[in-house]
Amino acid sequence: MAPKDLAALAALFADETRAAFLLALLDGRAWTAGELARQAKVAPSTASEHLGKLVAGGVLAEERQGRHRYVRLADPGVAHLVEDLAARAEPDVPAAPRGLRAVSAGQAMARGRTCYDHLAGRLGIAIAEAMTARGLLRQDTGFALTDAGLAWFADLGLPLVRGRGRRPVARGCLDWTERKPHLAGLAGAALCRHALDAGWCVRIGSERAVKVTAAGERALHAALGIEPAELR
Repeated sequence: MAPKDLAALAALFADETRAAFLLALLDGRAWTAGELARQAKVAPSTASEHLGKLVAGGVLAEERQGRHRYVRLADPGVAHLVEDLAARAEPDVPAAPRGLRAVSAGQAMARGRTCYDHLAGRLGIAIAEAMTARGLLRQDTGFALTDAGLAWFADLGLPLVRGRGRRPVARGCLDWTERKPHLAGLAGAALCRHALDAGWCVRIGSERAVKVTAAGERALHAALGIEPAELR
């Protein structure tokens, strides 16, 4: 990559409105321009201009259904980049949120959330640490599932097969609230889908926050020895 290309990519992130769009899109869904405009509190025309730059720069992918235009993050690599930047940009002493709603939303996001297509927050950290303690995941030489870890996923009905893309089976993603790595990659995505499909977790609010259900507490304790108190 030439220096000018890296500078051009960095410039796409160096705008508060575009940053708000990218953080919202970390929920893994496709959003309309109008939805993102309301999220960032900007005019629809302003949103369209910024989205055009992000699509042209390869950061977002565009989909059209009839008269509706949707955008989503171009690929998991973009999601990881956004989350890593958020972790590095988070101040050591965050400003106190205003109002009870902001406090509650911040606490819910820190407790458990989705990061694009995998679990993050204290929930994601607890899972990664429990898997490591049980010999299912190695973190000493980078994130890698052990043979026991691959078998564990297969026992859950989630056999992991590397696709044609470059996405690794397991990847560490630095958590922006906990400052520790959680599990991403194909394994993280599969586990997140399973947790939501099996009712271990449910989405709450309009943000990316998730809450572990009573059934999820029992399942995670049985599967990984995680104490329910760690998930609340």
